[in-house]
Amino acid sequence: MGHNEDWQDWQPPETEIRRVYQPVEIHREDGTWALGRINAWWQPADGTPWCRVHALRTGEHWMEYDPERLLLLPGAGT
Repeated sequence: MGHNEDWQDWQPPETEIRRVYQPVEIHREDGTWALGRINAWWQPADGTPWCRVHALRTGEHWMEYDPERLLLLPGAGT
């Protein structure tokens, strides 16, 4: 999946999706941070993980996992 393609409508094969609930902080392109969640993971043959991210204002979309843009948060309290 290249960066120039229309990723907004792109979906991996349903049978290859692993559903999860993972809270995240999203580092937006404008430099701000927002709370969101990853609700699915997918890994293509090349091994690069992709995640379906949901956030307020931007909705839900698939993106290549980037630890510089997505800070994984604990899923449950201690």
